[in-house]
Order: sequence, then C-alpha cells, then structure tokens
Amino acid sequence: MKTAIVIGAGFGGLALAIRLQSAGVQTTIVESRDKPGGRGYFWERATDEGTFTFDAGPTVITDPDCLRELWALSGRDMSADVTLDPVLPFYRLNWPDGTNFDYSNDDVQMRAEIEKLHPGDWAGYEKFLHYSAGVFHEGYEKLGHVAFLDFGSMIKAAPALAKYQAWRSVYSIVSSFVKSEKLREALSFHTLLVGGNPMTTSAIYALIHKLERDGGVWFARGGTNRLVAALVTQFERLGGVLRLDDPVTSIETLGDRATGVTTASGWSGQADAVAANSDIMHTYRDLLATSRSAKRKTGSLERKKYSPSLFVVHFGIKGTWPGIPHHMILFGPRYKGLLEDIYDHGVLSEDFSLYLHHPTVTDPSLAPEGHSTFYALAPVPHLGKFPVDWDEIAPILEKRILDEIGRRLIPDIHERIVTKFSYAPKDFAQDLNAHLGSAFSLEPVLTQSAYFRVHNRDEHIPNLYFVGAGTHPGAGIPGVVGSAKATARLMLEGEK
Repeated sequence: MKTAIVIGAGFGGLALAIRLQSAGVQTTIVESRDKPGGRGYFWERATDEGTFTFDAGPTVITDPDCLRELWALSGRDMSADVTLDPVLPFYRLNWPDGTNFDYSNDDVQMRAEIEKLHPGDWAGYEKFLHYSAGVFHEGYEKLGHVAFLDFGSMIKAAPALAKYQAWRSVYSIVSSFVKSEKLREALSFHTLLVGGNPMTTSAIYALIHKLERDGGVWFARGGTNRLVAALVTQFERLGGVLRLDDPVTSIETLGDRATGVTTASGWSGQADAVAANSDIMHTYRDLLATSRSAKRKTGSLERKKYSPSLFVVHFGIKGTWPGIPHHMILFGPRYKGLLEDIYDHGVLSEDFSLYLHHPTVTDPSLAPEGHSTFYALAPVPHLGKFPVDWDEIAPILEKRILDEIGRRLIPDIHERIVTKFSYAPKDFAQDLNAHLGSAFSLEPVLTQSAYFRVHNRDEHIPNLYFVGAGTHPGAGIPGVVGSAKATARLMLEGEK
C-alpha cells in the first residue's frame, strides 16, 4: 500500500493518518468542516471585552501516553508541539443537598472524601480499584488495540470477560463494593463520558478508573483545539496532506475494491485504501450508496442502539472563579430514573445532571482578562427517541441550565454573561452527519462491543477500513486513538 485516504479529521482519523504516514504511506485526510478536530472543534467569540475561546470537546484527556506514541513513531516529542497540564481534582462531584466530593488519585485525599460519604466504604473502594486494574489489563492493555474481525477472536476473549463478569453493568459492579449511593454514582458516572448508561454499560468499562489513576487527567494548554493543531502539525511535517471544507460525497468502488473518494467540490482522489473516520451510518448509507453489501450493512446498523445526544451551553462571563474546579459533575435529584428517561423513554426531564467545564481556572488565556469561559453539558435523548424542534426547545433548556448553575454556584450568572450559545442534537446531525444526532455513535453495551461493533475492516470491501467511535473499542480519546492503532496494524500488515 503506497497511498491512503482518510475521511474525517477527528482524533481517530488524525491518529490513523499519522500512523500511516509514519510508515511511509502517502496519506490524505479529507475533512468536511472548515477546521480539523471532528468533535474536537472550537469556536472563538469576539466581544467588546475581548475574545473567548470555546472547545466543543472532548475536554477530559486521559492516557496521554497513547497520544505521545504518535510522535514517538518518528522519534519526536509531543511536548514540543503542545503542553498538557494536569487537572486536580479530576472532578468535583456535587449533589443538590450541597455535598461535594473531590475525585482524584491521591489516596489520602480520597480516603477523607469517602469517609465523608460513608465511613465504612474505603475498604470496598480499594477492592473496586483492584477489580478496575484487572479489567484494565484484560480489556484495555490486551484488547483495546486489537481488531475483532471474526467470532473466534471474541471466543478467545470470553474467559477474561467472564472472569470479570462483563455481563453485569458498571453500576451493579460498583454497588457490590460500596454501600453509599453517592459513592456508587461517583464511581459509575464515567461511562456517560463515552455515551454509556452506567446501569447497562458492561462492567469492563470500570477500567476507566485505572486509566485515570495511573495516567491522570489532563488539559491541553490553549484548549483541546491546541492538541488537534499539534496532531495536524505532526501529520503535515511527515508529508501528509489535509483537505478542509470539502465533504466527501461518495466512496468510489470497483468490484470488491474501494478506489478512492469524490468530494462536494468535484475533487476526485484515488488511493490503494480508504479509511472512514466519518459517522458509520453516514458512511454506509450515504457514501457507499451504490454498494449492495453496504445497503445490507445499513439495514443492520439501523437496528442497533445508539448513544444519546448532548445539549451544551457555552458561555463567557465577567469575573473569575478560583473556587470552581476545572471539571464538575452537578448531579440532579435522580440518577437511575433520569438515565431511564434519557436512554429508554426518550423523555426530556424537568430535572437533569450536568458536566460543567471551567477551563479558565487552569488556563486563563481562553477568556479576556478578568473573565471566564464555561460550558455546561446535559445528556439528552437522541433524535430517534425525541424528534422535536430543537430551535424551539433550545432557549428554554438553556435558561433552565443556567438557572441551575446560578442556584448552585454563580448566583448572578445572568447579569455576568458576556456571550453565550448552545449546541443541540440537530447540530451533531448537521455538522457531523451523526446518525440520530448521537454524540458517541453506537451505545457501548456488551452486545455492541468488540466483535459486535463495526469492524475495523469491512467484510466485503477488503481495502475499506473504519476508525473512530463507531468501531472497536469505542468513544473517548483513548478509545478512538486505540481504534487507530488497531486499524493501522490491519492496513499495514495487509500489504505484507
């Protein structure tokens, strides 16, 4: 393989392209939007006070070593292109009764925090960490970068999955170790960061705790967009080509081979292999519209379960808030019931839980002097479960979210706002071609994981590959960067 085209400049697409280019494969990335990054997009808002920078996400960076490896392939150091700053506490969790819980990897601090919630739960927490280390080793270190192309590969993994009771949910496993309901919520919410319901997502995802404990939680100085820019710098210095603002309209095929792509501008690119970092349904339904095998795949994809969407309010305000940490989870009055409304019933509840991102407490440069940048994120049902006019609902939900932040953290928030805008499920669908406006592609339940997820290589078009949240191992920066490692191995070994 001498040439390759990667569709989409998200984290998965960039990571794959860097691996291919590092191996001597001339690679072109074709991106539909005016900036690279995919879900790592960003906006700048100019005001009389100055410019505010807003990251779309992902703003929780874990396992930085998986990123550093992309530079090490060519003997370079990632730190020359981007600085990652540690974030402590990892998260502050806050409940409506005023309880705060600072989550970190500092055992002394964690013991004190757990003792506040339930004096007897420290021993159970230690047992949970031991469990998390086990699933991390079996589920991430061993299987996170390996493609599952046949059922036999799944059978080989079965003993490890059985040993750690992978059929149980994260919440169920956590509950077997600790008694405090608040601590159960604190140790199970992480699956929401990759689109999974803590009540149904496989217990294997408890590995996130080991990932954070060992690798920490980080933020890219200047915003996640600076990490995206660093990935682009590394790709282009290796000789790769990035085409922006030119959506791919079709993947061209001849027989059982992909021959290249055609774009909206009329550009036609040929390559020995094509890899899609685009939405999986969009790829099969729209970009492969003339392929009979793709039509069969589209039918099976339509029957799968997709992760919820998100409603995100970005706002820049007057004042600085050193008492509000970088990452906060503002739990609502319900946990299980709210999750059922989002995942099962397709209801936009009166109550909600929020992830509050406050990057200027770590990096003040993202807002004018004396000001702060925030976003508040609420999981909401995807468009398939809640097909409404978001232009009508967005202003109502935006106000309710800001009111809640005002009630719990910033009393005069409305008077302080300098600039604000929201991002809704319809925007995920329009900007990212995300099926049903899902923010994380396929829901990470056990029956849609590993072999049961979209394969990293198409079964019928052997030089068509997939990377990103819809394929193994799933969403999140470590997930999509891991998918790039698995896919690159297939692409490079397939040519030997």
